[in-house]
Amino acid sequence: MNKRHIKDLLYEQVARIGKAVSSPKRLEILELLAQGEKSVDMLAVELSIDIKLASAHLRALREARLVTSRKEGKFVVYRLTGEDVAGLWVTLREVAEEHLVELRVALDQMVAEPSKLLTVDRETLLKRAKRGDVLVIDVRPQPEYDQAHLPFARSMPVDEIANRLAELPKDKEIVAYCRGPFCLFSEEAYQLLSSKGYRVQKLLDGVSEWKAAGLPLATD
Repeated sequence: MNKRHIKDLLYEQVARIGKAVSSPKRLEILELLAQGEKSVDMLAVELSIDIKLASAHLRALREARLVTSRKEGKFVVYRLTGEDVAGLWVTLREVAEEHLVELRVALDQMVAEPSKLLTVDRETLLKRAKRGDVLVIDVRPQPEYDQAHLPFARSMPVDEIANRLAELPKDKEIVAYCRGPFCLFSEEAYQLLSSKGYRVQKLLDGVSEWKAAGLPLATD
């Protein structure tokens, strides 16, 4: 085997990863699975596509060894093959944010009001949450919180907040986070809580960003 053929083969294998993540829906699947295991049915609902198409996307990711699956009764449940795959998603997104003006504009439109965003760094937030100076709420679905969450965060799924307002203090700053910068759950939480007179800010980080930064996560 000549050297050129060997090099072509090496690049071809790495390109398998690039091909697997070349679909917007498959990137979203990686973000969703970074939150924890999900069935094909759950992913189809989250992605607003039918099960057949969701299965096709998952098959492409599985062929690139980015996801794996197991049977749970009549359901097929998928998960990432490693923490590095979640890190891959974070890295891809950060590179895109750095170099694609169109993405930055879209993100700015999502944020709209910079005052909504938490401005302290991650380590400072962690210290403040540990002291109880702020209340960090995880507004993702409960099963995702159970898989892993930011230290000292309280589970408060976005669709439960309206019925659980009595659990939230009016005299303390609240920081809401969800799956990362592209997730809209924290915006929904912000809108609801600010309309009720709570002091609230959004954290753009999710568990993947926190992990990629080398910071601890909690599972209890």
